Amino acid sequence: MRTFGLIGRNIDYSFSRKYFAEKFQSENINAEYRNFDLSHIEMFPEILKENVVSGFNVTIPYKEVIIPYLDHLDSHAEKIQAVNTIKFEKDGSICGYNTDYWGFLESLKPHLESPHSKAIILGTGGASKAIAYALKLLEIDFKFISRNPEKGQFSYANLDEKIIDSHTLIINCSPLGTFPDTEKHPEIPFEFISEKHLIYDLIYNPAETQFMQLAAEQGAKTVNGSEMLKLQAEKSWNIWNS
Repeated sequence: MRTFGLIGRNIDYSFSRKYFAEKFQSENINAEYRNFDLSHIEMFPEILKENVVSGFNVTIPYKEVIIPYLDHLDSHAEKIQAVNTIKFEKDGSICGYNTDYWGFLESLKPHLESPHSKAIILGTGGASKAIAYALKLLEIDFKFISRNPEKGQFSYANLDEKIIDSHTLIINCSPLGTFPDTEKHPEIPFEFISEKHLIYDLIYNPAETQFMQLAAEQGAKTVNGSEMLKLQAEKSWNIWNS
């Protein structure tokens, strides 16, 4: 039996273990998927010593800090500088990949319409880097929104009618609104959201976040992160088995 697993912290909630357990059962695959809940990333080498694992996924908060523990990155992960998939190559090296960008890109495409040429990304963590990379591939201009903005970024206080009106694709990469804190949401001026907006929330639990609900009340189209998760998981599986 092969073992696959998820590296993260406080990951009992995780989508990945349930998804792969159901996949392995339905497709009669002789494998198991385990959570490796690490209180700090320095524990990763011990996991490698104590377990025979065929591949890892990586989630919050380790998508960026895992990189020094890897031998190399594939071209996409190199550009993104965040990893969510680890493969043990045939030569024995450990390679980092990013399938988040792929899952987002392919799940976004069916919803894109001509007005969605400019985007704002809420949050600046590892997930947001993959989203930004996908938007570049789609040739969609974007700006990051941060509580502590760096040069070229907007702060939440900057968000006014002009910015919201001209950026009709809004993507939440922050964890605000994730179960169990479902009453929380990014603080944007929802009164400027309209029916021409597409609101994409990477959160999948709950299926409709407070952020999505408030935007939908203004007529916006909303999408959650569930399809992205399925697509990135299948991409990981393909990488492990290539």
